Amino acid sequence: MTAPTNIATGLARIGSFIRAEQWRDSDVSGLTPTQAQILIHLAQRGPARVTAVAEEIAVTQPTASDSVAALVRKGLIEKRPDPDDARAVSLHPTRKGKRAADALTLWPDALLAAADTLAPEEQAAFLKGLTKMIRTLQSDGAIPVQRMCATCSFFRPNVHADPAKPHHCAFVDAAFGDASLRLYCGDHVEADTEEGDRNWRRFTSHASAE
Repeated sequence: MTAPTNIATGLARIGSFIRAEQWRDSDVSGLTPTQAQILIHLAQRGPARVTAVAEEIAVTQPTASDSVAALVRKGLIEKRPDPDDARAVSLHPTRKGKRAADALTLWPDALLAAADTLAPEEQAAFLKGLTKMIRTLQSDGAIPVQRMCATCSFFRPNVHADPAKPHHCAFVDAAFGDASLRLYCGDHVEADTEEGDRNWRRFTSHASAE
């Protein structure tokens, strides 16, 4: 096996574990994995139309619509008039839905414990590697745009001379290192194409400020 094949195999094994945990948790909560994804998305990102939700979680609109209907019946989300278009509706999580979403976003203890066995430098390298893979999948159109540091307009990669904290977040005005790279951030603002490409070149070049 080549290294890329081994990496893909390893990620698939971890993915199988996560899916099994999602099915177990969904069974306990009475939700399917797709319903759980939609609920979590709305709780974390705020109100959205069903078309936007379907695009974000990479499912068809009919699939999203069926899951939304079930969530409405369960009292976990509600439909309200969209303030930007009187003919459209936006989806809002209810209080009950927000509580359920909070419970569903807890990662399995076994997975967190396994990640904690990595040394700090291994965690940093792993996060940077995952960032590169996710960004490539995103650029190829295989997955939706992810709310991570590498695609954010606030990201300033490799602008500090300190090798432990070479990057800067303009949103919080703080330096940070690879171990603190976020693969999801609620404050993410997508960078435009030119800015994003420039940041990506600087991020992957290992350049640092003089």
